[in-house]
Amino acid sequence: MTPPDGSGVARTRRRQADKAPSPPTGAGERAIDMGGLPDFIGYALRRAQIRVFEDFIRSLAKLDVSPAQFSVLLVIDRNPGLKQSQVSAVLGIQRTNFVAMVDELERRGLVVRQAVPNDRRSHALVLTDHGRENLRKAAKLQAKHERRLGERLGEGGREALLRLLRALAST
Repeated sequence: MTPPDGSGVARTRRRQADKAPSPPTGAGERAIDMGGLPDFIGYALRRAQIRVFEDFIRSLAKLDVSPAQFSVLLVIDRNPGLKQSQVSAVLGIQRTNFVAMVDELERRGLVVRQAVPNDRRSHALVLTDHGRENLRKAAKLQAKHERRLGERLGEGGREALLRLLRALAST
């Protein structure tokens, strides 16, 4: 993979910075030894996730849509009428957190709950016209976000990363 600047210098500097003790946090404080943390897959994944989410949150800030809300809107749009429990399960969102999220999306006029025939305890979810328009705008911003990430990963990097992440997720 070629770094975005066209040289290996940036990549080498990042690698050295990850392995080096962290700089002092204030005047007179010593550097913090990270042990082997930067070389642990879980730690590296979490740090990368934080950076990706920070960029995604900034990207969708003007629409006031979080990463989780975007996922929910996208799944509902592609599968109108799914039960709340189905959407929360497929996205791995705890039921209590999901109910609060749907309450918020409904309050904002993006989603409506509909009664499920023959199941009085369940509600089907459908996007409103406003929800579909909001998702359309969010998807455009998400595509720009995805392009930025792809550029940082270099040619073939996005596909390679997704392949590796899917391998980890399938274990």
